[in-house]
Amino acid sequence: MSSGFAWLISFTALVLAIILHEVSHGYAALALGDDTAKRMGRLSLNPIRHVDRVGTIIVPGVLLLMQMLLHTSGILFGWAKPVPVAPWRFPNPRRGMMLVALAGPLANYALAFAALLALQLTPMLPATPRLLALLFLGWFLMANLALGTFNLLPLPPLDGGRVLVGLLPERAALAVARLERFGILLVLLAAFVLPSALANFGVHVDPLMAWLQMVGDPVFRALDALAGHPRDLIAVMRLLGFGNG
Repeated sequence: MSSGFAWLISFTALVLAIILHEVSHGYAALALGDDTAKRMGRLSLNPIRHVDRVGTIIVPGVLLLMQMLLHTSGILFGWAKPVPVAPWRFPNPRRGMMLVALAGPLANYALAFAALLALQLTPMLPATPRLLALLFLGWFLMANLALGTFNLLPLPPLDGGRVLVGLLPERAALAVARLERFGILLVLLAAFVLPSALANFGVHVDPLMAWLQMVGDPVFRALDALAGHPRDLIAVMRLLGFGNG
């Protein structure tokens, strides 16, 4: 299989995970009484309606390409255009925003579980279709695990930050909510700048990877157990360069 075709499969899996994450926010808002996303056509699976040129195409595409060229595995990172939500249309705006935010990571974990269930069927496929299925399902599994866990970081504007705002007392919630303007910048600094800067002084710390392992690993192991430990999971891990799982 050519590296270009493998990149296309992995990129498609990642973009699909990002889009389904955003659509889940819109459906959660609709269930709670806000039809803004529906009226603006954002409940569609048409990727054109959700694509952010930088977050959905350039950033994940470059990360995937670098991983394939360097034969390494690492963080899958990207975003789509945020689904519009009108919290004042919820009976309880703070609780409503918390539930809408939580829907994104939960949807990613549900999709990761679906990928694991699908891996129960891949051993029955002929060699070439099985390889294609393993590549897509592997990247779809890892993308959803990474996106779900990354978005649970308790820092606005990430979903975990909005969940935290919904749980805290009002004064503390307002203080956390004020971080939203700087949240993504802080995350990017922690993920990409801080580890490199500290490494120059012999300090090897990666806060984002530590978070992904602390939260994502237990979730992954629980989903794997619920899916019955699919036999092809080890093949997927080796194919993607994640070791033996």
